[in-house]
Amino acid sequence: MTTPQNAERDRIAAADAGREPWRLWGSYLAERAWGTVREDYSANGKVWTYFTHEDAVRRAYRWNEDGLLGICDESQRLCFAIALWNGKDALLKERLFGLTGDEGNHGEDAKEYWFYLDNVPSHAYMRALYKYPLAAFPYEKLRAENARRGRGEGEYELIDTGVFDGGAYVDVLVEYAKASPTDILVRITLSNRSSEAASIDLLPTLWFRNSWAWGVSDYRPVLRLADSAVIAEHKTLGRYFLTYEGRPELLFTENDSNAERLFGSPNKSAHVKDAFHDYVVCGDKTAVNPKQTGTKAAARYSVSIEGGQSRVIRLRLSMDRPGAFGAEFDDVFAERIAEADTFYQAVSPTEVPPGERAIQRQAFAGLLWSKQFYHYDVEQWLKGDPAFLPPPAARWFGRNHTWTHLNNHDVISMPDKWEYPWYAAWDLAFHAIPLAMIDPIFAKEQLILLLREWFMHPNEQLPAYEWQFGDVNPPVHAWAAMRVYQIERRMSGVGDVEFLERVFHKLLINFTWWVNRKDAEGRNVFQGGFLGLDNIGVFNRSELPDGIRLDQSDGTSWMAMYCLNMLAIALELARNDKAYEDVATKFLEHFFYIAHAVNDRKSMRGESEDLWDEQDEFYYDLLGLPDGSSTFVRVRSMVGLIPLLAVETIDPDLLARLPDFRNRLEWFFRFKSEFVGDAASITRTGEEDRRLFAIVNEARLRAMLKRMLDESEFLSPHGLRSLSRCHADRPFDLTVAGRDFGQIEYEPAESRSGLFGGNSNWRGPVWFPLNYLIIEALQKFDWYYGDKFRVEYPTGSGRMLTLWEVSVELSRRLIGLFVPRDGKRPVYGTREPFQSDPHWREFVLFHEYFDGDTGRGLGASHQTGWTALVAKLIDQSSGYDAK
Repeated sequence: MTTPQNAERDRIAAADAGREPWRLWGSYLAERAWGTVREDYSANGKVWTYFTHEDAVRRAYRWNEDGLLGICDESQRLCFAIALWNGKDALLKERLFGLTGDEGNHGEDAKEYWFYLDNVPSHAYMRALYKYPLAAFPYEKLRAENARRGRGEGEYELIDTGVFDGGAYVDVLVEYAKASPTDILVRITLSNRSSEAASIDLLPTLWFRNSWAWGVSDYRPVLRLADSAVIAEHKTLGRYFLTYEGRPELLFTENDSNAERLFGSPNKSAHVKDAFHDYVVCGDKTAVNPKQTGTKAAARYSVSIEGGQSRVIRLRLSMDRPGAFGAEFDDVFAERIAEADTFYQAVSPTEVPPGERAIQRQAFAGLLWSKQFYHYDVEQWLKGDPAFLPPPAARWFGRNHTWTHLNNHDVISMPDKWEYPWYAAWDLAFHAIPLAMIDPIFAKEQLILLLREWFMHPNEQLPAYEWQFGDVNPPVHAWAAMRVYQIERRMSGVGDVEFLERVFHKLLINFTWWVNRKDAEGRNVFQGGFLGLDNIGVFNRSELPDGIRLDQSDGTSWMAMYCLNMLAIALELARNDKAYEDVATKFLEHFFYIAHAVNDRKSMRGESEDLWDEQDEFYYDLLGLPDGSSTFVRVRSMVGLIPLLAVETIDPDLLARLPDFRNRLEWFFRFKSEFVGDAASITRTGEEDRRLFAIVNEARLRAMLKRMLDESEFLSPHGLRSLSRCHADRPFDLTVAGRDFGQIEYEPAESRSGLFGGNSNWRGPVWFPLNYLIIEALQKFDWYYGDKFRVEYPTGSGRMLTLWEVSVELSRRLIGLFVPRDGKRPVYGTREPFQSDPHWREFVLFHEYFDGDTGRGLGASHQTGWTALVAKLIDQSSGYDAK
């Protein structure tokens, strides 16, 4: 028996060394594949209506499968998930339901309750919970009521329909434990939370992803019944046995579209994808294959459970014919759970309180459950498949038509496997930080993956996301790479220089893309459009009227940060290879030019065109008008705080080891002094003779922090708001030269506009990614200024703290979103039973963003991508004693 002290670490090491394929199977199955760009073959790009939730019952997926709390192999050849029926639903519950972007009053939104409770990097143990109502699922009621409500009203959720009243639901707990890399034990516990007996059909389902119907390959794998086991045979995956406890009814069909019902065309198979739905829900006994063979199979358990009681179902998916379901089976689960406990106990300091440790563990669980097999070949998608008529020619001029090189077939960390079941470049950068705490190899692989030639555009742009790969998100990849490098070095004592070097070389050319495309005039002031902050502007910053130029505070500051991130990487690499000193100098000088443009740039007419407003002591976007004049867009938002992120310190010992870089730095001070006077403390050393490179100097830093830490402006009880609360009383209207550009006001919860789909809101809520970056920036400033630099926290309180202490206080506010206060977690607002019911209150959801006043979770409910940053905050703020 492997010792619990290092069992999970040993498994990861064995997998990474290629000795044992512990990562072969994992929670890589999407929660939603319908309504995605890659499944859309329409002429008009109407993704949500081309392939609907109802279509998914009968229609085979081209690129990715989905399922309920399921698993698959790393190439998604074979999938396993559960299906349910309560005897009342109109549909067999094979996947999660939610409203489309057109149906929701705030965009797309999942209308189910499920929780990722545990997972480890090797996926040797996984646990998740789904709450299944005993009443008929209210599909149409959810659609109708959300359609009736306007954007100014809250969302109508499943719990509001009353289907959970009186505990009228079944908790479906799904657990997986690996006895070996190819021997997966499955334990499903059905718990009736009502006082009355309930009958449930449970269908653990095994199926092959359809790779044969498209004319690309005619190879069809097979599932068949033999010797009381379902045997799965695939030419590259091998042979697997699915064995099952008891005597369930075995059902077989093909994972092929029901073309007759969908399109009125003849079916190519006598038994099709929706056979289990027709058999169980509609009672059609001819729907399944009596020969008990096919590409989709299920073991149907018809279970009766007394009120308050539970029933356990056991199965096993193994490459070798597995053993029995006796004590050995449960011993494997006990062993894997103990190993997971030991693994996570070692992740964080002992000072972490038990409640916060539980939050951290669920954050890690969600992060690992959100790994997904993602498949999308853009050129093949545009051309269409040989077995079908070519798609409309208009698609060659539509979405993603310039990304024909992109061919993805990988396991990738997703933002949310229901709401955002596709990768996003800047999201993934934030995912890598908490991932590095538990699985640094995977974190590094993810960052490298997006830089590979089958992702990165030939022009060196990183792909944004499948809705429009050519959109522009903030350039945070270099920051993430350096942080992952530092986290792993702290954990292991050794930094992966080869990883850092690989990333650096690809980002060199990506940096050039940014400079050429987003600073086309060579003024060192950058545009970029919405830059991931969606509706934070008065208008859509990606679609400017003719003759209008927008110099962006955030776009320019992101590039200054990018320069400093690349500088930091180059200096780290220069420790071992002096050749990197030259390129470090290049990024240093580029930073100086950008900082000067932000702080003290003049127009051709000698007028100030920098982005700092002396009147408000804040950074703003600058709107350039056709007549050559310009005006500040005086919206106090995160756009004006992002200059804080462009900060880096250099220790004197490093400067001493790099004489060429030091000499060039001193030359620049002497002969280009006009470009360094506005940046922070370039020539003055700080704590322990450190040097500071930052856009924001000391006087402006104090002024900005005065606003940022003001509870009537940015500082909320739950972190920093994305828009100052001052705009609640003073909405900002932008009218220039008689033209009305619109209005922006403080909206702490859901967006009241449809800008960018209306499903996210940067006009007041708290968002983890920028809060996290600001916390890190404050720590860097503190590293330079030290304990002598103190600010009032909160503004007006008289309480003076160092910048490090402020960073921890902000961390505690963010962590507090999930920690019960007087028995209630702010993330759940006033919703019961999340706050008090013992069957709900211990489960935490990590939302996309949070109400700027109350802390209530908003947007995607399983955004344990970047919101999993809370795990890192818990780690680094533990043991802090507020003064």
